[in-house]
Amino acid sequence: MIEFHLDGQSGLSPYQQLVQQVRHALRLGLLKEGDRLPTVKEVARQTAVNPNTVLKAYRELEHEGLVAARPGVGTFVTRTLAGASLAAHGPLRQELSRWLTKARLAGLDEESIEALFLSTFRNAAGEDVA
Repeated sequence: MIEFHLDGQSGLSPYQQLVQQVRHALRLGLLKEGDRLPTVKEVARQTAVNPNTVLKAYRELEHEGLVAARPGVGTFVTRTLAGASLAAHGPLRQELSRWLTKARLAGLDEESIEALFLSTFRNAAGEDVA
């Protein structure tokens, strides 16, 4: 089951963070069709947000066709976002882990690593478009 974590400095609202975390879990194969999401009360208690915030996130996911609410039973995943590339995740994760270790050994802190990654990612994405 997914465990939500909110970051007050992410720049995203709590409901957007919840939606994003479910999408990421679906993309990475951590959530599969038929899996039950935590109840609204569980998420609200775990993340210290208003239950309406969780409901808003769950409604958006439902609107996207990713989950379905079953009254009295819970909210269940109806569609995954993991594609055929899921098999490549393991080796890529290992390579990225090695890169992160090198970055830390080079003296970069978490914020510097994130900035370097995002900058490189955006530049590479721009090159693909051109």
